[in-house]
Amino acid sequence: MRDEPQASTRADTPILALAEWLGDPVDPAPFPETRLRFRNDRWADAMGIGDLGDAEWLRHFGRFEPLPGNLPKPLALRYHGHQFRVYNPELGDGRGFLFAQLRASDGRLLDLGTKGSGQTPWSRAGDGRLTLKGAVREILATEMLEALGVDTSKTFSVIETGEALIRGDEPSPTRSGVLTRLSHGHIRIGSFQRLAAQGENDHLAMLVDYCLTQFPGNPPPEDAPARNEPAVRLLHQVVERLADLAASWMAAGFVHGVLNTDNMNISGESFDYGPWRFLPVWDPGFTAAYFDHGGLYAFARQPEALHWNCSQLAVALRPLAEAPPLIAALERFGPLYTAAVGRRWCWRLGLATRGAEADGAVVAACEQMLTATKDQPDAFFFAHRGGRGAHGALAKSLAGHEAIPPHHSYWNDPGPQTMLIEEVEAIWAAIAEHDDWHPLEAKIAALRRMGEAHGPPPTPAGHAPRV
Repeated sequence: MRDEPQASTRADTPILALAEWLGDPVDPAPFPETRLRFRNDRWADAMGIGDLGDAEWLRHFGRFEPLPGNLPKPLALRYHGHQFRVYNPELGDGRGFLFAQLRASDGRLLDLGTKGSGQTPWSRAGDGRLTLKGAVREILATEMLEALGVDTSKTFSVIETGEALIRGDEPSPTRSGVLTRLSHGHIRIGSFQRLAAQGENDHLAMLVDYCLTQFPGNPPPEDAPARNEPAVRLLHQVVERLADLAASWMAAGFVHGVLNTDNMNISGESFDYGPWRFLPVWDPGFTAAYFDHGGLYAFARQPEALHWNCSQLAVALRPLAEAPPLIAALERFGPLYTAAVGRRWCWRLGLATRGAEADGAVVAACEQMLTATKDQPDAFFFAHRGGRGAHGALAKSLAGHEAIPPHHSYWNDPGPQTMLIEEVEAIWAAIAEHDDWHPLEAKIAALRRMGEAHGPPPTPAGHAPRV
């Protein structure tokens, strides 16, 4: 969702047609206090609600009073999922809900969902809350990824809620918050898995139609078998989107950490940031989650993980389509990913793309150099922007790639913006120890300046033009 601001939005709630079997109406938690800590005015302005005063903002995004004409009550969505490839039928929105739906001026759907908004029927033993540190980390992840051209959810609002939370994996008690995120949709691969597992084939078909309508994309290739069947069309689109998403993470040096099927959005957006990291050095085996002992979701295995997740969507769609057309869609993942990596890699280097083979040679030369030098990836891309400083195999691979002139002053800075764990912890420490939000605000401004310098990313395959 990057992108150009929209002039206005209007309430539109197509999810209500599915709500009876897709989710459960819930009440938000009655927080002891609501203190506004972050409001994404850039996106609020783009949505036509930037004129909300802080008090009104707190009522809607701290107390979750419905937006005018919108969902009468929040909706906690139901889904299953493979967690580290073990199927879990006891999932669902356990600390979040869908709060509102809006229609952008170009017709695209915008969802506002939450994290840390209280318990739901799917909370199990959880308290439904979010640590304030977790909210701050999500701000940093989404702002960095947006600046690096990744199709990501946006952190829209963070409210501190005045509760002391106990967490076993960080110093406790710790401060609490509730986060609202903006995306084009919150339908997951796990949403389809649940309907298939329960034999709800009519609902499965309805959900396919909903996604095709609300998340429009490219039609399948002309020679694709059964290309006009809705389930087949949807799988082609999701394969295209997730191949591009995997490529964008690799070009960004980003490790999501938990690529379970319940964390895979049908709209193709990256979301749900828990133990994420950016690479300190080029390390294919780098993992973000301390509990990922086998490295299932290590940096270099992310494309494989997203392809595997696509295959689970194909399994869930089998009640609606024969296997061969679905397999044909899955077989497109590899070539689509290779092309997307080259396209996004050249974009980060400030080079015009020249096709999969030539772009792939650039990627290979860069990876070889990164491995040899142990450079931090952001520093590498910054140092070689437009081909500057290239030598040896890298210079040879760049021959023929036209450099895009660096028109932004960012490229004359002493070094690039990064988002390594040490800086994340320092930004949080300023808040935790001194209630000092200035380092976070300064970092957001710096990341947005970096995003301006990079300019619009390549149009992802499988997407209609972005907002």
